[in-house]
Amino acid sequence: MLLYPARMQSTIQTPPTTAPASKYRKPRINTRLVYRYTLLALLFAILGLFLIWPIILTVTGGFTDSDGHFTLSYLLSIFQDPLYMQGLLNSLLIATCTTVLCLLITLPLAIIATKFDFPGKVAVSSLILVPLILPPFVGAIGLRALLGRFGMINTVLMDIGFLDPNGPGIDFLGGAVGGRFWSVVVMEALHLYPIIYLNITAALANLDPALDEAALNLGASRFKRFWKCTFPLIIPGIFAGATIVFIWSFTELGTPLMFDYYKVTPVQVFWGINEIGDNPRPYALVVVMLFVAIALYMLGKFVFGGKAYEMQAKASVASTVEKLPFGKGLLALLLFVGITLLAVLPHIGVILSSFAADGTWYRTIVPAEFTISHFNSALTHDLAIGSIYNSLYYAFAAMIFCAIIGIAISYLTVRVKIKGGFILDSLAMLPLAVPGLVMAFGYVAMTLEWPFQEGSIFGGFFSVLGKNPNPVPLLIIAYTIRRLPYIVRSTSAGLQQTSGLLEEAALNLGASTMTSVRRIVVPLIMANIIAGSILVFSFAMLEVSDSLILAQQDKDFPITKAIWEFYSRLGDGQYIASAMGVWGMALLTITLVGASVLMGKKLGAIFRV
Repeated sequence: MLLYPARMQSTIQTPPTTAPASKYRKPRINTRLVYRYTLLALLFAILGLFLIWPIILTVTGGFTDSDGHFTLSYLLSIFQDPLYMQGLLNSLLIATCTTVLCLLITLPLAIIATKFDFPGKVAVSSLILVPLILPPFVGAIGLRALLGRFGMINTVLMDIGFLDPNGPGIDFLGGAVGGRFWSVVVMEALHLYPIIYLNITAALANLDPALDEAALNLGASRFKRFWKCTFPLIIPGIFAGATIVFIWSFTELGTPLMFDYYKVTPVQVFWGINEIGDNPRPYALVVVMLFVAIALYMLGKFVFGGKAYEMQAKASVASTVEKLPFGKGLLALLLFVGITLLAVLPHIGVILSSFAADGTWYRTIVPAEFTISHFNSALTHDLAIGSIYNSLYYAFAAMIFCAIIGIAISYLTVRVKIKGGFILDSLAMLPLAVPGLVMAFGYVAMTLEWPFQEGSIFGGFFSVLGKNPNPVPLLIIAYTIRRLPYIVRSTSAGLQQTSGLLEEAALNLGASTMTSVRRIVVPLIMANIIAGSILVFSFAMLEVSDSLILAQQDKDFPITKAIWEFYSRLGDGQYIASAMGVWGMALLTITLVGASVLMGKKLGAIFRV
C-alpha cells in the first residue's frame, strides 16, 4: 500500500459533492459601469443642450426664412452689403494684426526665458503673466486717457517741444492713420500675448537639446539651428496659443465698443440683437463669423499644425541653459520689464483716471487733483453696487457648477478612460474654439424656441428679450459653459499626476465610486480644483460678450455691463467706470496669482485648445 506523507495528503482534492452551477445563470450587472455611463449620458445631455444646441439654432437661423424653409438669401445678403463686408474685413485684420504682434512680442521673450539665465529672471518671468489680469475692456479706458488729444502722451510731446503747446495735439484715436483700429489691436495684443508665451515656453521646455547640439557640431549658426531644428518642433505650441488669440481677438466685443470702433462684425451683431425676432440677418452675420473662425482654425491646424515633427526622446532644456554675461543679462531683463510696463501702462491710466477729480486731467501728464470719491460712488451708486453683487452671484454659481461638471468630465476621461470619453473631452474644450459672441447669440435664440419661448413651460425662467426678461439663469449657464475648459484642464492635470492605487484599494474594500471620489480623489487634486475654480470665478466676473448681450435691464447688469453704461454717461461716468475697473483688476490680480501659485508651470495647459 502506497502511503502519502501527511503534508501531501492534505493537498488531495475530493470531487465536488454538489452539482455544478447552471450555465444559464443570469449574468451579474456591473453597477459601477451603469453609473459611469449614466453620468456620461447626463454630461452629454448638458453639453448638448447648452453648448451644441445654441450653436445649431444660430446656424439654422441664418438659413431659414419666415416660413421655415431653407434659404441662402440672408447669407448672401451679408456678402452683398458693403457695411457688413467692411465689418468682417476689419475684424479679420484686427485678429491677424493682433496675432502677429503677439508672436513678435512673445517669440523672443520665450527663447530668452528658456535658453538663457540672467539676473531677475524668476521675477520677470512671473510678471510677464500680469497682462492676463488686466482685461482690455477696462484698459481701453486708460488708453483713451493716454492717447486723447489733450491726454498724457500729447502733453509730454508738448512739454518737450515736439508739438505746439497751443495746438490741438495728435489725433491718435482717429484721423487717416486708423487710430481706433490700431488702438484696438495694441490693446488686445498687450492683453493676450501671455497666452502664446505660455504655450511657446512649454513647447521649448520639452525639446531634446541633443538635436541643437548636433546641429551646432555640424557648424550651423544660431539662427539656422533655430529655424531648422527648434521652430518646426514648437509649431504645435505656437499654433495652440495663436489659435486662441486669433479667435479671441476676432470676436472681441468690449474693446471696439470702448474705442467707438463700430465697423467690426462683433459690434454689428451686438447692435442687431434686438432685431433677431423679426430680422434673420443678425443670425446670418453670426453664422459668417462662426464659419470664418472655424475655417481659419482648421486651415491652421492642417496646414501649419501638420508640419510638426516628432522626437524620439524628450529631454528638458533646463540642463543646457546658458548664463548670459552681465551686460547682455541686463538687456534681457530690461526687455522683459519694458514689455510688462508697456502692457500695464493703459491700466495705470485707468488707476489715474479713477483717482482724478472731475475735469482735472486736461493738458497735464497726471491729474492736477486727486480724489477717492469715485470709489465711494462705485460702492454706493445703485447701478454700481447692484452690478457688483450680481457679478459675485453669477460668478460664484458658475464656479460651483463648473467644478462639479469639470471633475466629472476629468474623472471619466482621465481616470476611468470610458468609451466616448474623448468626444466628451473635446466637447468640454470646444468653448475655447467657439467665439463667445456666437454662444451668447445662441442663448438669445434659445429663448425664442420651445420650451423656453414666452408662454412655454420655461418661458418665465429663461428670457432675454421682452417686457420682463429673466436672463439670470442663462448668464450663469453661459459663464459655466464658457469657462468649463479651465476647470477641465486643471483637474485633468491633477488626475494625471496622482496615482489611482488608493482609489482602487478603496473600491476593492467595498467603497462606492462616489465615496472614493469624495474621500480620496478630490482631496488629492484639491489644489488643481481650487486653481481652476478661481480662474473660472475671476474670468466670469469680467466676462464681456455674454454680459453685454444677455443682460438687458439695470437690475441684471454684471460689472462689465455697468462699466460700459457708466462710461457712456456724461459727467463723472468715466471716472466711476475707472474705479469699478480698478476693483475688477484687483480681484483678478488676487485670483490669478493664487492660481499660479497652486498650479505652477501647469497654468499654461489651461490656455490650449
